[in-house]
Amino acid sequence: MPPTLASLVQHSALKLTVRAGEDHLDRPVRWAHVSELADPVPYMEGGELLLITAMTLDAEDPQAMRRYVRRLARAGVVGIGFAIGVNYDTVPEALLTAAREEDLPLLEVPRRTPFLAISKAVSAAISADQYRAVTAGFEAQRELTKAALSDGPAVLITKLAAHVDGWAALYDTSGAVVAAAPEWAARRAARLAPDVARLRERAAPASAVVGADDSSGDRVELQSLGTGRRVRGALAVGTGAPLGTAERYAVHSAVALLTLTTERSRSLQSAEQRLGAAVLRMLLSGQQDHARAVAGDLYGGLLDAPFRLVIAEPAGEGDPAGLGALAEAMESAAARCGEAVLVVPEGARLVVLAADGGEAVAACQSHEAAEGEELVIGLSAPAGPIAAASAYKQAEQALSVARRRGQLLVEHEQLVAGSVLPLLADDAVRAFADGMLRALHEHDATGRGDLVASLRAWLSRHGQWDAAADLGVHRHTLRYRMRRVEEILGRSLDDPDVRMELWLALKATSAPDA
Repeated sequence: MPPTLASLVQHSALKLTVRAGEDHLDRPVRWAHVSELADPVPYMEGGELLLITAMTLDAEDPQAMRRYVRRLARAGVVGIGFAIGVNYDTVPEALLTAAREEDLPLLEVPRRTPFLAISKAVSAAISADQYRAVTAGFEAQRELTKAALSDGPAVLITKLAAHVDGWAALYDTSGAVVAAAPEWAARRAARLAPDVARLRERAAPASAVVGADDSSGDRVELQSLGTGRRVRGALAVGTGAPLGTAERYAVHSAVALLTLTTERSRSLQSAEQRLGAAVLRMLLSGQQDHARAVAGDLYGGLLDAPFRLVIAEPAGEGDPAGLGALAEAMESAAARCGEAVLVVPEGARLVVLAADGGEAVAACQSHEAAEGEELVIGLSAPAGPIAAASAYKQAEQALSVARRRGQLLVEHEQLVAGSVLPLLADDAVRAFADGMLRALHEHDATGRGDLVASLRAWLSRHGQWDAAADLGVHRHTLRYRMRRVEEILGRSLDDPDVRMELWLALKATSAPDA
């Protein structure tokens, strides 16, 4: 369970005192956030414990405090932590009354308890909860794997239902229920036959969230089992609430294991794809150790050396069959030399992870799409497991360039070999640059100073005032012009992002056409 207001109050080191909202201390705390803004709501996501000292608040004004607390409550803030002994010796009565009227928990924070201690306590509790969830998920994975290997799908379904604290059911290729747990779940699962039929019409892997009936109140997730060519079955999991991390691990493990046990003849390829998708998801989410554990002997070799990530899509209205041809070419090349290759269909695209310098990558680089099978392919630079997410972005960037240039294949290394300046010739970039600098050009057109040239000289000297010499003006004049730039644009030149955007805008408006 994530931390709650109650668990923070019970934390002996924090010494927090409940002053309002005693009946709502069971609310989970997603984060502890410090803000002295009069209206911090635009920066809230909901679920925060807001920590304040009322430095900028009129905390003794009843009307102001009613408006303040009401906004926080409506934004989903779960409570307020007020530090006494900083700006106020006690919690102001107006704030306390407003919190009680809104039934919003208000915790009194003693002077000796820094806000940082509360933030650390929340962070530690969240991390511990996530660790417990991941550990429980892998324990479920081991138990489900043992059940699948030694006892079969029916026992696996029973174990899965226990792990998600709900019910589970397995459907065969015809949509009939072949296993359900607990026993009463078979009738409930049978009522989902129309939803399972619709799921079977979609290419695997596919999923849907449905309701068993109007009275059960269950949240039911359906997951297809099998390949894109033929869905071999479906899994239904019913719970009273959305699945948590541990439950999600269990369901994903069950899907992979049931795919293995329900496929015939060509089942191995389908199961490998689903396992590969799980490995890829873990790699992209930064779970390299988990990915390596799941990959095992099947894909583990890929993670021990640099690999390339390939993303391919049909070009325009091209035939999606071209993706299958590319996958077959890369898999065949890898098989001939004993390489491992991870192929994952991802919607309308194909994602492939292959060894750098291997035959699968070579087959991709030399691939020629057949007539009517137009493709665009993006190939990342060599990467390791820790940089999988970056490699994915590189492949997507290369794919985008390939589509824009009308090329079959673009490698990311080709994009970083030259300068970024030719890219500024894009019409959309120039439109952005013209819009950003328009107000400065309009100012200069009045003859009241050359702000654009001054800005270019100042930025070229990295914001140093000796750029005034390049312009033949005094430093004070250059300082005044930069203040005018800030006033006209409404942005601070102390912000490095602003400097970068202005410099690129200046370069874009002077860049030659590509």
